[in-house]
Amino acid sequence: MKHGTLKQATGNHAAKPPSQRQLRVAEEVRHVLAGIFGRGEVRDPELADVLITVTEVRISPDLRHATAFVTRLGRTDIGAKLPALRRASPFLRAQLARILRLRCAPEVHFQVDTSIDNAMHIDALLHAPEVARDIGG
Repeated sequence: MKHGTLKQATGNHAAKPPSQRQLRVAEEVRHVLAGIFGRGEVRDPELADVLITVTEVRISPDLRHATAFVTRLGRTDIGAKLPALRRASPFLRAQLARILRLRCAPEVHFQVDTSIDNAMHIDALLHAPEVARDIGG
């Protein structure tokens, strides 16, 4: 059996990175969602006066599912807003269909982005006196 055939048979091949088209469409989706949230176009009372930041969008290879990573800068309560975001998903999908020129508008799923919190935690650790002493020599 050839090496490539063995890889396929055992399923030990790495996931393919996103294509240029996936990256481009994901960024367009992120831009549109950020604009909708920035203008306060979502009419859910739970999302009224809530500033939501879309930090990243990842899209499936068939462009039918988009995962939007969201956060509220300086706030940790974005997880409580996920049900409201899920309720707004059909409206957001309709807006994506209206604005983007795609055969099929992606279904939008929301996930809390913890990367900013993680970065702030690492920064705090690096500035802790014990760590600063160790790094400084």
